[in-house]
Amino acid sequence: MSIFVVHEHHAKRAGLHYDLRLEIDGVLKSWAFRKELPTMQGVKRLGIPQPDHELWYADFEGEIKEGYGAGLVKIWDKGEFKLVEYEKDKKIVFDCMGSRLRGRYAMINIGRGWLLFKIA
Repeated sequence: MSIFVVHEHHAKRAGLHYDLRLEIDGVLKSWAFRKELPTMQGVKRLGIPQPDHELWYADFEGEIKEGYGAGLVKIWDKGEFKLVEYEKDKKIVFDCMGSRLRGRYAMINIGRGWLLFKIA
């Protein structure tokens, strides 16, 4: 099993958004979403890829004082996930076991970002 975290990020410049981070290849692959991540089928969210983060960042909560990401960061959800399908830069399917995100999710690269939706 690998870890995931969703950070609720109240950035001073970018505003409120949610950062999904999945442990893949020894780092936290990251995407930023303008709205809460879907907890029910039928809801889709567009995520914009962000730089990878070190694994320790999964536990981070607090205030980023300076730079582009300055602002308050809280953990919105955290848990384990299992990769079901992984096609780098194309598609990710995973089973999520968090307190809010539970079930099977898919992320598809649509060129201008990644579409995230719950499939089961």
